[in-house]
Amino acid sequence: MNHHQTPNPRHATPTGSPARGARRRNSSLTIRAATREDYPAVLALLNAAHLPHSDLTAEHLDHFLLAERDEELEGVVGLEGEGEARLLRSLAVAERAQGQGLGHQLLEAAEASAREQGADRLWLLTTTAEPFFARAGYARAERETAPKALRLLTEFTSVCPSTAACMTKLLS
Repeated sequence: MNHHQTPNPRHATPTGSPARGARRRNSSLTIRAATREDYPAVLALLNAAHLPHSDLTAEHLDHFLLAERDEELEGVVGLEGEGEARLLRSLAVAERAQGQGLGHQLLEAAEASAREQGADRLWLLTTTAEPFFARAGYARAERETAPKALRLLTEFTSVCPSTAACMTKLLS
């Protein structure tokens, strides 16, 4: 998945489809708020997923969620910005955990977190995950229609190419 493929409530312990293999079948998935100490592991996961992260700092993790199984990082998703509209970014699932619905769980958790923080709309940029987000109710939008505060974020100005699909979803 691309930088918006795989998905900040401060809690949440959703469980997903049974994982492959006996070891994983007996373990539970936890989605939790990231901490700044998670920064190296998050960068490693984003790097493995070939997602841009040149602008990502440890401080960004204050608004990120992590999915873990047996204390191993399996997925990440972040929110950026303030106010009624937020940028969804860095959704990635570790290769070993793909195909089990974790991306959708992370996305739902990020949407719930955004609502809890007072946001009513999410925006994202993606170069490879447009079908994933379309299935989740996101629609293509012109980049210029995103709120100015989001368009000033580095994800819009320099990290994501101008060819990236811009998508948005009104949160209910």
